[in-house]
Amino acid sequence: MVAARTFEVPNRRHALEPSMATHRTVLRSLGIVGYDHLEPVILAALATQTPLLLIGEHGTAKSLLLTRLAQALGLAWRHYNASLVNYDDLIGYPLPDASGTLKFVQTPASIWGAQAVFIDELSRARPDMLNRLFPIIHERVVQGMPLDALRHRWAAMNPPTRQDDAVAGQDYLGSEALDPALADRFGFVITVPAWAQLTEADQAAVITSQDTQPDDAARRAVQESIALIEREIPLVLEYAGSAITDVVREMIRHAAKLGVPLSGRRAAMLYRNIATVHAARLTALPSADIVESSWIAVGASIPQRAQGIAVDDTRLMVAHDAAWKVARLSSADPRRALATEPDPTRRAIRAAAMPQLSLHERSAYVADALAHLPAGGRHALAHWLVEQGLAAGLMTAVADQCGELYSLVASKQDVSTRLASGSMAYKAWRSIMSTIEEEKVDGEPFANLLAGLFSKGELVRPVDTDAVLASWREVRALLAERPALAAAGAAPAVASWSTRRPRKRPQAAGAQR
Repeated sequence: MVAARTFEVPNRRHALEPSMATHRTVLRSLGIVGYDHLEPVILAALATQTPLLLIGEHGTAKSLLLTRLAQALGLAWRHYNASLVNYDDLIGYPLPDASGTLKFVQTPASIWGAQAVFIDELSRARPDMLNRLFPIIHERVVQGMPLDALRHRWAAMNPPTRQDDAVAGQDYLGSEALDPALADRFGFVITVPAWAQLTEADQAAVITSQDTQPDDAARRAVQESIALIEREIPLVLEYAGSAITDVVREMIRHAAKLGVPLSGRRAAMLYRNIATVHAARLTALPSADIVESSWIAVGASIPQRAQGIAVDDTRLMVAHDAAWKVARLSSADPRRALATEPDPTRRAIRAAAMPQLSLHERSAYVADALAHLPAGGRHALAHWLVEQGLAAGLMTAVADQCGELYSLVASKQDVSTRLASGSMAYKAWRSIMSTIEEEKVDGEPFANLLAGLFSKGELVRPVDTDAVLASWREVRALLAERPALAAAGAAPAVASWSTRRPRKRPQAAGAQR
């Protein structure tokens, strides 16, 4: 008997929405309010020493948050304004010593010996300075020399200017979109809440707040939470690593369709981020759902937010749900092979005859293939669906589309028109006749198709005929493979996984249940 991957997907709000409850109070103990929904991500970044980028309007406590974290962790840290800092400020002044070896004359502000670096106003830095900051963020290296003490790399910026922002008068002059390669070096890219997004209670807390350093209880809460997360991460990977791998693979594929291409580096980051955010949530709430954790992690891992590219969170959520839907399927379930098939025509051929699918699912796969295929190919697919009686198992709109395409192939076409010798239409018709006579492709159905397309004005050049022929042949070849396609969906089962944690975990300091 095949064990299926099963779990319940809770109702969720949009990615990183300020009203999301996370059952954590660690940041509030530091005097940071309104960031509760971001807490699992921020603590995950600290536990894994992942580069963290905060994006937000001025006055949204970005600098205050990172300052308080550095104080709570007792770090030797440096705070640089990227729009003002010079490279000499970072590394000191190079001078040769008595042996001729180049040394740097350090200042209290130089980066040597720092355990954490906070680069503020990153989007306002000069291009040459950004290039010099790049290896610090990416590799913890400066001038080819490792920064052995450096653990945490943090940055903050105002929202990069977009064209629609400029029209609305909401742009930040001089806040430029980050280079894609630089943005991709930050594991977590978080948009922090603006004043209007805070609750009235949080607004009141901000108004009455005082600028004080974290007390001993707050420092312990941060440090103990990080220690718990570090111990939880390998356990999460042990029982859910394979599922997270499947989800990341599917998310990368879906994100590309949404115009949000993610790199291989980002795929590895997503894998770690999902596991670490889930670990962070579990230390406070043992019943935390991994799908919810995954959604929070994904929302905080999209580098395009720093590039001034709008990200549709609603469509991203749909893609995320689709990814977890695949992850839930057993490897023996043919729907898994269907969902992971990259070619839309192969998916449609499999789906059309798959009784496990709902009417809506089957129709969606067919409609997607028809939309992707050019003339010739979509007619070949529709012809097969109708001839096999499979179009009747589709939703009315899709079945009607198949019927319309099929009628052009199945009905004899009468073409009666005058063509001027030497005209493009004349050449197109000669090409059609030559193809019908010489290629002998599927006899009358293909001849009907060419004649019908010509009558409708869709074949106006000889090359158009060649394109229709190529697409028709390609789909017909796939249809000839359909027994093999069906067999491909019947892979043997592999070990199933569960999202249930294997044993009880200790509770984080300051956590609420």
